[in-house]
Amino acid sequence: MFSQIKTSSINRGIVTELTRKFNLGTENIIARIAIACSLQSGIKFSPLDVKDSGGKEYSKKVLFGNYYPIYEALICTHYQINANDKDLPRYFKMHLDHGLELIYQDVSDNPNLIGYDYLFEKIHDGLKDIC
Repeated sequence: MFSQIKTSSINRGIVTELTRKFNLGTENIIARIAIACSLQSGIKFSPLDVKDSGGKEYSKKVLFGNYYPIYEALICTHYQINANDKDLPRYFKMHLDHGLELIYQDVSDNPNLIGYDYLFEKIHDGLKDIC
């Protein structure tokens, strides 16, 4: 259905900064975490809410690796849409941008934040919501 997803221009630098802050290696890891954080927030976007695409570009394979079916199922369930929905790529992009902004705001609010502690807390909070 799609082959590329680009962050907003504002999030171009944020991807690099967060990857470095959390010592994640490649930038696709923070992007995956960002999508999950955004979905966990419960927000639902309109396809018209999409921001510019002047930022970091990811191929579908690089962004999701072998986990695309999982992310696709998460988005489709969240929006109650079919995997063939024409707006699916927009939802991925919007949740990527939103998640990066959420994580960046957390880091900005607490500059002494330790990357792994933050990520473990997010995982714990997410599991607490489903258990």
